[in-house]
Amino acid sequence: MVVRWLESGVGRAVSLEACLERAGHRQAGFDYLRIGLAVAVVFWHSFGISYGIPWTETVMAGPWKPVISFILPAFFALSGFLVAGSLARSPLVTFCCLRVLRIAPALSVEVAISALIIGPLLTTVALGTYFTDPLFVRYFLNMIGEIQYFLPGMFADNPVPNIVNGQLWTVPWELKCYLALFALAVFGFAKDRRLFLLFGGLAPVLFVLANAVWLGPERKLTELGQVTGWSLVLSFLAGVCLHQFRDRIPHHAGLFAVSVALFVGALYLPFGEALLGIPVAYATVWLGVTNPTRTAILKSGDYSYGIFLYGFIVQQAIAQIGPWTHHWYINFPLSIAIVWVIAAASWHVVEKPALGLRSYLPALEERVARLRAWAWGIVGLAERARG
Repeated sequence: MVVRWLESGVGRAVSLEACLERAGHRQAGFDYLRIGLAVAVVFWHSFGISYGIPWTETVMAGPWKPVISFILPAFFALSGFLVAGSLARSPLVTFCCLRVLRIAPALSVEVAISALIIGPLLTTVALGTYFTDPLFVRYFLNMIGEIQYFLPGMFADNPVPNIVNGQLWTVPWELKCYLALFALAVFGFAKDRRLFLLFGGLAPVLFVLANAVWLGPERKLTELGQVTGWSLVLSFLAGVCLHQFRDRIPHHAGLFAVSVALFVGALYLPFGEALLGIPVAYATVWLGVTNPTRTAILKSGDYSYGIFLYGFIVQQAIAQIGPWTHHWYINFPLSIAIVWVIAAASWHVVEKPALGLRSYLPALEERVARLRAWAWGIVGLAERARG
């Protein structure tokens, strides 16, 4: 029966590639997902920021765990699928520069605004103390992915005390994803989908073995099936793998339902985080390749990164106003209204102009190619002289 269903149902389903081609590889589904997941992060943080971390840990042990646990892996799977498309269309140097242009300018501006504007306005210590505190200087390391969560005198009395930008914990993991993909591209794995499939199949096995060796019997039951940084990397790689096999993988509602069920089941298995990648990636991409009508909001710009960057500090600032704000139904609507305006400004003033610099990348690619040819020429001359 299962085989007959696969042959009749999945066999007739259009591929992910066909869905992409129908919309000219400009699916609105991915745009809605980016915004939706970014807003979901702010929504989830509104509970912890209002009631404290212990409250969120209690919720994660309950029936809402699958919904909450889907958010970040979906973000990374989405990124993997779209970034793989960028890699397929771009030379390696251009690809790396595009990643830098997409992440670094907006992140650097957010870090500077947090430290130089929001911090001095909200700190409870004297400004002289604030600007001379080592925490202030170290905070700028966030610009290069060395995450620092604290600024002097910030949010000490909030339900989540002292933390300025808790959401930035995912940034180093995102950088690891890009570095991994770059390394795979250099060694030919990213261009040869069979080699990548081999690597992708081994990655979860290596993950489980590494955890078993490092943690062994001390691994607690409460840690099983948790979304960790490495599970985000596996979700990213699964998204890349789906892009490489997009012409073979069907866009099928039945597979979407199976993927959701497998994802939920993996959350309750030992080392289940190693199994999250493929099901969460398929469910995410299945939603992403749909093409609903774009609203005016989507047409105005991509505000998802700005929402992610500024959400936490705005929520903490609202929580600092007083106990009456320590309710999710107060924190969330106030925060998202403010953050949306800031994210729009970030897109139009920082992110979009930065991405406009891509027009200079072909010239840079030519210079790198000439430099590479010159370097290989020197190596060839040295070898002939030595011979």
